Amino acid sequence: MLLQSLAGLPAFLVYFCTGTIAVMLYLFVYMRITPHDEFALIRNDVTSASVALGLSLLGFVLPVASAIVHSANVPDCLIWSVIALIVQVAVYYVVKIPVPNLSERIAQGEMAPAIWLGLASLAAGVLNAASMVYTP
Repeated sequence: MLLQSLAGLPAFLVYFCTGTIAVMLYLFVYMRITPHDEFALIRNDVTSASVALGLSLLGFVLPVASAIVHSANVPDCLIWSVIALIVQVAVYYVVKIPVPNLSERIAQGEMAPAIWLGLASLAAGVLNAASMVYTP
């Protein structure tokens, strides 16, 4: 019984590691496109940076989770994860249109722009995840 339960462990480890690598790649890219240093701000207790980054990360992880569930294999999962990353980068730039000084305001600790960015990222991530349909 225990061996049957553990039969999926290798696949779990492969996809969990794939997802973890995708998250690290996302954070690396995302932190390069934003003018403010999210982790430095978070270390300095700037809540707005934590909210914006955390919700953005959720907006990325949702489609990655969908890619893990719907992908035919690991390379397919990675391709869809890259697409999710591109969507999140695009959201950042679109959200800046009505709030051109978005990064500066987040760095100053303003919550409204952080919530706007974070929830827009989350909304795009939900749409992205729902749009990932596997067709053999």
